[in-house]
Amino acid sequence: MTRNFYYGLGRPFSPLYSAAMRLREKLYQKNIFKSTAFEVPVISVGNLTLGGTGKTPMVQFLARLLLDNGFRPAIISRGYGGATKERINIVSDGKEIFLGADYVGDEPRMLAESLPGVPVLTGIVRKLPAAEAVRMGANVLLLDDGFQHMAIRRDLDIVLFSTDKLAGNSRVFPGGDLREPINALHRCHAFVLTSTNEENQERAESFKALLNKKFPNKPVFFSRTFPTGLLLQQANGEKTPVQAKEIADQRCFAFCGIARPEGFQQTLKDLSIKPVALRPLADHFAYAAKTVRQLIREAQQHEANCFLCTEKDLVKLRQFDLRLSLYGVVMEAQPDQGVIDFIVSHNTLQRKK
Repeated sequence: MTRNFYYGLGRPFSPLYSAAMRLREKLYQKNIFKSTAFEVPVISVGNLTLGGTGKTPMVQFLARLLLDNGFRPAIISRGYGGATKERINIVSDGKEIFLGADYVGDEPRMLAESLPGVPVLTGIVRKLPAAEAVRMGANVLLLDDGFQHMAIRRDLDIVLFSTDKLAGNSRVFPGGDLREPINALHRCHAFVLTSTNEENQERAESFKALLNKKFPNKPVFFSRTFPTGLLLQQANGEKTPVQAKEIADQRCFAFCGIARPEGFQQTLKDLSIKPVALRPLADHFAYAAKTVRQLIREAQQHEANCFLCTEKDLVKLRQFDLRLSLYGVVMEAQPDQGVIDFIVSHNTLQRKK
C-alpha cells in the first residue's frame, strides 16, 4: 500500500482554504447561512474530490430505482458548462425534452435523454429549480453533484469515491484534488466506492476499512460501472442502440471530453474495441465547428471509417455533421444490493410513500 493511499484520508494541504471551508460549514450549521428545507425527501449524490467519480451513472441508477419503487423523482443540477443564465431551466418535464446541451450543460441533457419519466431541471441557485420540480409533482429530489451545496437541506447525503483514484494526495484544491477537508465527510450518510472490479477490489476493501475506522456507523458500499452497448446517432439526432460487436471490425477514431479519459480507454478495451486513435479533450468540452473539422481531418489521416465517443459527448454533437458514423458508449452503474436496500428502506422515503 502506498504512502499516498493513506494520505488519502490524512491532513489537507492548504490551511487557509481548509479553514475557509470549515467556516462556511459552521455558518450553515448555525443557520447564519440559510438552508432551504423541502417537504419532499432530498437525496444528494456528490463527492469530495474533483473530477469524475461516476456521479452521473449513479444518479441515473437512483432515478430508475425510485421510479421502480413508486416515487416521482426529479433531478436538480447546476448545469455546469451550459450557457444559460436563467434562474430555472426545465431541461425535461419527464415527457418532453426542451433544452440542448449547449444551453444547459452536457450532463443534464444526457440525463434527460436517458431517463424518460424523470424531470430534469437546472439553475445556479438550486433551491429555485428544486421548488419548481416540487410544483411539477416530484415527491423526491435528486441533487446531482450536491455534497458541497449546503443551501438545500438533504435527507440523504451519498459521497462517491472512484476506486481508481480514492482521495488522491489528500491535498485540498489548488494543491490537490479535494474540494473540502476530509472532516467534511462527517456530514454524509453513506459512501459508495465506484468503478470497482476484480483488479482493484483489494484496494477498495482496504479503503473501506479506512473509512470505517475514521467514520464509524457510516455504511460503505461498492458499485461497478460497465458499458451496456452503443448508441448510433443519426444526422437528425435520433439514436439507435447497437451492440459493440457490430463495430468490432471497423476503424474507429475515438475521442472524449471527460475528466478521466483513461477510464474511457479502459472501457473500449473491455468492449474489445481497438480504436485507430484516441483523442482526449477537456472535461465538459464545448464542441465548435473548428474542433469538429479538426477531428474529421485526424480521422481521415488515420483512415478511420467511424467515430466513437462517450454518451456525454454524443449529446453535444447533435447539430454537427461528422461525415462518418458516430457512436456513443452507454455506461451504467451496478451498485451492491446494500445500496438499493439503504435507499428504499430509508425512513424518510418510507414516510413519503
